[in-house]
Amino acid sequence: MLPLRDNLPTRRFPVVTIALIVANVVVFVLYQGAGEGEGFFSSVDDSAFRPCEVEGSCPTTGAGWLITLFTSMFLHADWLHLLGNMLFLWIFGNNVEDTFGRPRFVAFYVLGGVAAMATQSAVTLRFGTEVDASIPNLGASGAISAVLGAYFVLFRHGRVLTYVFPFFIFPLPAYLFLGIYFVMQALVGGLSFVGAQESGGVAYFAHIGGIVFGILTARLFAAGRPRARY
Repeated sequence: MLPLRDNLPTRRFPVVTIALIVANVVVFVLYQGAGEGEGFFSSVDDSAFRPCEVEGSCPTTGAGWLITLFTSMFLHADWLHLLGNMLFLWIFGNNVEDTFGRPRFVAFYVLGGVAAMATQSAVTLRFGTEVDASIPNLGASGAISAVLGAYFVLFRHGRVLTYVFPFFIFPLPAYLFLGIYFVMQALVGGLSFVGAQESGGVAYFAHIGGIVFGILTARLFAAGRPRARY
């Protein structure tokens, strides 16, 4: 199930959303060498977040977990991982940015990513193995999941043109699309429990943590801002 576009226009050009997309692409191409693991500047291992560093059960790599907590949000495992995340960010991020305003949206995005990574780390350290805790976590999907949670609260009656494998395309109410997405994350996350992707991507509990953060804080970040009428 893949979103193609929504039906909600924006009042202002989504500067922050586009800047985040550009930043993610530039980091992937230059820093990561387009998925080869090492680009012009450094190795992914220096900037990916590993939960085991938080409790000191593994050697610290790179700048340490307080820094990689943020840098890992701009790293991706491969082109599919990157393009999928950027598609979701573009479709859902522009309207959330339009409602929050640019400075608030930046703060929301970063805090959503932190909340997502904290959720995954807490689950991994509490219930996972040492191997689980040492797997590098990376990707923008935790922060983007927070955006999806906010979209669900603010624009649940929008419609999302959706592609469903193998060849079905039809509009879905936003609350249904996002509701299915959340259930899928909870289901797969529950089955795998800590489920860090073998590619080193962000695990399912990061998605869940991001969504919950977005749902709980959307109205706080939107407070005092003019609401769009659709």
